[in-house]
Amino acid sequence: MTRTLTDLPAELEQGLRAGRIVPYLGQHVLSLVPDYAVPGSPEALVALLTAKVSVPHKIRGRLTQAAQFIENFKHRKTLVDQMNTAFAAAPHYSAMHSWLASLGVPLIVDTWYDEAMAAALQAAGVKWGEVQGLSQSEHFGTWTGWYDSDGNPLPDRTPDWQTVLYKPIGSSNPAGNYLVSDSDYVEVLTEIDIQTPIPAEIQALRTGRHFLFIGCRFNDQLTRTFARQIMKRSSDTHWALLSEEPTRMEAKFLAEQNITRIDMSLAEFAARMAPLSEAA
Repeated sequence: MTRTLTDLPAELEQGLRAGRIVPYLGQHVLSLVPDYAVPGSPEALVALLTAKVSVPHKIRGRLTQAAQFIENFKHRKTLVDQMNTAFAAAPHYSAMHSWLASLGVPLIVDTWYDEAMAAALQAAGVKWGEVQGLSQSEHFGTWTGWYDSDGNPLPDRTPDWQTVLYKPIGSSNPAGNYLVSDSDYVEVLTEIDIQTPIPAEIQALRTGRHFLFIGCRFNDQLTRTFARQIMKRSSDTHWALLSEEPTRMEAKFLAEQNITRIDMSLAEFAARMAPLSEAA
């Protein structure tokens, strides 16, 4: 049975500030950034993609299948160009992003293609860099790409980074790396159970740490699989902000992974946390 809290546990802020808790961001955090004109959900993204390329009606609302159709019949470059266009707007970020950036936590996981968290880290002035998942159709045999805060490619992380931003499904910046089509995910899911697509540095950083899921839903198999594999061999206590009643599969996942549901909206959480950032 899923454990549910209606307020923030006392250890949450302390654990975040001490680096014991990993923020894990989902696409819904963009609801806090209304002036950032990029798609904030798979539904919004697939609507943009299919507005420019005709795809069969039965897959028009399914992001990975529609992306695969575009890749197959219009070429991978067309798909990447469309993704770049969808996420081309200058990044904006919320007070919550600023607060997270100011903490200097060792690891932040961000599971959407936008640049809000990266922009907040850059503005905070912390030493940071990122690692992104790579499509095997474009980078066969190489699962991830490392970049410094200026977007320069690197062989791996540098020792002076205070925060590593992990973008497991890619990002629009700096190189337009995207896991978005069916074939992209098939390649990763074939290997993810043995952790091949997850960098050793990320595996080390998650060890013994807790996760706080912010702006995430777990109502499809892809999001559950990525979360399960990224948090593997971490601690056995985690939290998720989820004001909506979880679906049956979400509730099962939360219970299975010992994730305590915090029944609080993103807006309320951000309002509670932003003053802490200002005070700091």
